[in-house]
Amino acid sequence: MSSDAQDGIVIIGAGECGARTALALRDQGFAGAITLLGSEAHLPYERPPLSKDALTGIDNPVLREIASREQFETSGITFLPSSNAVEIDREGKQICLSDGQALGYSRLLLATGASPRRLPMAEGSRHCVYLRTHDDSILIRERLGRGGHVAIIGGGFIGLEIAASSRKLGCAVTIIEGLERILMRGVPAEIARVIHDEHERHGARIITAQGLASIEDSDDQAIITLTDGEVLAADMVVVGIGATPNVALAEAAGLEIANGVAVDQNLRTSDNSIYAAGDCASFPVAVYGGRRVRLESWRNTHEQAKIAASNMMGRDAIIDAVPWFWSDQYDLGLQVAGLADEGATTVRRDLGDGAFILFSLADDGRLVAASGIGPGNSVARDIRIAEMLIARRVHPDPAQLAAPETKLKALLAA
Repeated sequence: MSSDAQDGIVIIGAGECGARTALALRDQGFAGAITLLGSEAHLPYERPPLSKDALTGIDNPVLREIASREQFETSGITFLPSSNAVEIDREGKQICLSDGQALGYSRLLLATGASPRRLPMAEGSRHCVYLRTHDDSILIRERLGRGGHVAIIGGGFIGLEIAASSRKLGCAVTIIEGLERILMRGVPAEIARVIHDEHERHGARIITAQGLASIEDSDDQAIITLTDGEVLAADMVVVGIGATPNVALAEAAGLEIANGVAVDQNLRTSDNSIYAAGDCASFPVAVYGGRRVRLESWRNTHEQAKIAASNMMGRDAIIDAVPWFWSDQYDLGLQVAGLADEGATTVRRDLGDGAFILFSLADDGRLVAASGIGPGNSVARDIRIAEMLIARRVHPDPAQLAAPETKLKALLAA
């Protein structure tokens, strides 16, 4: 089948961002054709549960679908599962698919997401796995059900969440991080230490500042040799060493790449007819002087889906949100607003019951980030207010930030 229609919108990528953009287009009144291309056979689904409930739930993991097939049909959205775009013809405004189809577009959204960063020495191992898709979670869940020893390569969020799920199922867990501590990216050391201790309290072993010398398969286990000579035998090795944006299609089309598909404050790429959003896109953050970042977060995909939909309809919505992300580690909730590495000094605010927030201030005293941790959602309200303070570029009194009796809302009002 081929199409030369030039009045429709094509979205490549049916993850959280792509699917929600398609729905937002209809919600915002777009009446033209919408085609949503998904590389997986499943309907679009949410990914955060994959490292949590999908692994530990009593029943087999069920897709948390973003929309049903009927909803897409009712909305007039053509969803094409198991469809892979292989080329963007920018001059002809067409997408070439692996099955020979050619889809015309007037505007195109790249929501191609990211893929797990590969560990070369793990390639070809029967015991090494990655977590990105629903099918991955089914495989990992089945192996976790056998018990035994699980080795996690990488002390980032995904690795730690899988470690927590593994411990809940009774597996022995070893976390191996090559850097000097876990959560080196974006999380202050003081909070990382709390999470480190929580994992050890639940029985996980954490090895830091150790590299991998080799990973080899035996008949039923992976044999891991560390650079200090220690040898570990694991029934399953989960590799969680970060993600890389899926930019091959954009790069081959000649679009600008900068740690992702580079977009402006309107999510427009170097081609005015092509937009990019979600995990694959890097964008300027106004509150940090236009610093370009790429965020792999649930809320970022939701916000950018609405912006992309609006701007592909000819409007001028801009990215103005403060970066925010969260993670659950056992019974602890972690939330971070802003970019902590923008700070020069830190102010601690204790909230009681072990909960606290670290406020990061720039050289000029401006609040640039707030990182909090505590039981459940104990830090959520204050982090939300801090987020608004960051957006308003407030220069708060450090003594007031530190004092628990000071209401953050008062600083916002001032």
